[in-house]
Amino acid sequence: MRLALAELAPRAGDVGENLRRVEAVAASARAELAVFPELFLTGYRIGDRFHQLAMRPGDPTHRELGRIAAATGTGLVVGAPLASPDRPGELVNAALVVRPDGSTDHQAKRYLPTFGPFEEGVPFSPGPASAPVGWDGHRLGLQVCYDVFFPEVSRELALAGARLLVAISAAPVTSRRLFDRLLPARAIENGLPVVYVNRVGVEDGMVFGGGSGVWDPRGEPVDGRPVELVATVPEESVRVVDLDPTASDRWRPFRPVLRDVAAHRTGPAPSGS
Repeated sequence: MRLALAELAPRAGDVGENLRRVEAVAASARAELAVFPELFLTGYRIGDRFHQLAMRPGDPTHRELGRIAAATGTGLVVGAPLASPDRPGELVNAALVVRPDGSTDHQAKRYLPTFGPFEEGVPFSPGPASAPVGWDGHRLGLQVCYDVFFPEVSRELALAGARLLVAISAAPVTSRRLFDRLLPARAIENGLPVVYVNRVGVEDGMVFGGGSGVWDPRGEPVDGRPVELVATVPEESVRVVDLDPTASDRWRPFRPVLRDVAAHRTGPAPSGS
């Protein structure tokens, strides 16, 4: 599986420009799946504009993403504010999956940070649960930023049959070291590859930390993840990484964590154990 990790800085409040950049990456990277950061379509620090710019099923932004995926033959994972399908008037901070056939799925962010500079509990409602979504014969387990800090989210997705964990993020540079430790741990404890794409740039005084990468089921970085000093301000980049989505099938017999977890739970064993 060829992945494009789009470690970019969106233009705050400019959905049209951010869609243009999604298309440019998808057209040039020649990847099967292009992954963009949390809230990439709108920017992160835009205050009360989230309600104005939020996506709704069938709206022009939704249709344009489908057109881009179809025209480039590339699946997309992109962060956006989304009108809640279950609670009228509410928004969720979503990771969207857009397939080349035009179909879509999403995962709402489960845990909304409301400490320090973060105010996500104001515009957004938390997602109630996590479930894998299908893409090109694979099952993706989607997470958004702070969700990574809660191991039960990754475990819930793994036990439900996810074959790849994909986390999108808008994390500041001060959180970089924490993600550097958490992401390989999520891979090891679930025997699954992990893909992480975090944004860069400065928005309303917040400096975003980059650090995107891919880890195999042993927690080892895939394809030479660059080592950067946390004190530096990372620049935009698009990296193409080849990942074997069946790697967990070879690794799990040697470290059968999910099988052993399932032995202590009620209900059926996890898929692929």
